[in-house]
Amino acid sequence: MTHRSTRRTVLLATGAVTLAAGCSKYGDNSGSGSSSVNASGGQELAKTSEIPVGGGKIFKDQKVVVTQPKKDEFKAFSAVCTHQGCTVSTVSGGTINCPCHGSKYHVADGSVAQGPAPKPLPPEQIKVDGNSIRLA
Repeated sequence: MTHRSTRRTVLLATGAVTLAAGCSKYGDNSGSGSSSVNASGGQELAKTSEIPVGGGKIFKDQKVVVTQPKKDEFKAFSAVCTHQGCTVSTVSGGTINCPCHGSKYHVADGSVAQGPAPKPLPPEQIKVDGNSIRLA
């Protein structure tokens, strides 16, 4: 006995396949989630003199933000906001700032200073060699 496909059955099946394909793209965490994958190891980002004390600089191509919370103490974090994936746009007043929904992160440790971000910016690995800051 064979069953004829109704228009409703075909539309529901097509919608389910499309939904599953779309969800798998966004839910795919097969990568490390670290933006350093986008940049080659050892790539120089900046000179230490380019990163202000108490502030930082955003490297959009590498999706990394480098901060200097205290003199000669350099930190790096993903530049991708943990709220909805926007790239942070400024570093000022001791925070890394996202333009999309107002999330702010502390320059010292990437922790959330103001939501709606649900979690801190993930740390990135850098190496300070003399006056050069490089991706590790």
